[in-house]
Amino acid sequence: MEHFLKHKKIALRLFILMVVVFFLNQCSSENTTFVSIADTNQAPSPQPQPVSKKVSYIALGDSYTIGQSVCVTCRFPEQLKKNLESSIPNLSVDLKIIAQTGWTTSNLIQTIREQQPTNDYKLVTLLIGVNNQYQNKEFSIYEREFPQLAQTAIVLAKGDKNNVIVVSIPDYAYTPFGQQFGSPTKTSTEIDRYNTFAKSYCDTNGITFIDITDITRQGLKEPNLVATDGLHPSEKAYSLFVERITPKASVIVQK
Repeated sequence: MEHFLKHKKIALRLFILMVVVFFLNQCSSENTTFVSIADTNQAPSPQPQPVSKKVSYIALGDSYTIGQSVCVTCRFPEQLKKNLESSIPNLSVDLKIIAQTGWTTSNLIQTIREQQPTNDYKLVTLLIGVNNQYQNKEFSIYEREFPQLAQTAIVLAKGDKNNVIVVSIPDYAYTPFGQQFGSPTKTSTEIDRYNTFAKSYCDTNGITFIDITDITRQGLKEPNLVATDGLHPSEKAYSLFVERITPKASVIVQK
């Protein structure tokens, strides 16, 4: 009898242990199910939204920058702005132009002093010198004032020379007007001298120089590259300028 009771107690303990284990397993299963449901109902992580970026661009120059004889949106700074905004998502370009037909380097320097633009532009372009040549100014003036303007452009570009693009002087000898004015050969030779000096200065000082002069030298063979005044570049010519300028400008504004 004592032996029977002993086995009965052992069996009872085993039964109790099995009940406890079963209960714990049930609780664990229910908790797991609960967590799984909670995870399933959890809201998805918000996706990052594209951020709009606004950059400022100032264009310095003369008639080739202001776009004499073409529409306001046809001049090359406006076309460059449009190109950048259309090719770079969420980019907005705030454009300012300091340029006027007939300006020499001296005129541009004086106007910048008067207007005192801010020194926080992301992009600066400089195209100047044709009127120094056209007005028969001493070349020494350009030698002195172009470097001054290049350094001013750097100051306006947050002090970063990598944000500056100098554009070569177009050759108006290859236009109907240029063919009738003085000696076209002499005009081209003198413009080459100006561009050679500007490029050499830029190369020495690590400033980007983009040559567009060869485009304008197609003006007699391709009349659509000349504006209706028979002298200045057309919208088409400016679009070809912009094709060359855009790759570098795109890198600058996305830094």
